[in-house]
Amino acid sequence: MNQSIAIIVSIVFVYAFVILLGKRFKLSSRYERKPRVLNTWSALDKGIDPTERDLL
Repeated sequence: MNQSIAIIVSIVFVYAFVILLGKRFKLSSRYERKPRVLNTWSALDKGIDPTERDLL
């Protein structure tokens, strides 16, 4: 009984430590999937027709 409680407490402690550590150290912005500049291919994915801008 005491051993199972100790295991559960240690699992909760490690889980909380990992969550706090993950919030402190964020991944770099280079791993983000959103492009900074909208190119013609990603514009088509968003429903924007890139030829309309070229006609103006």
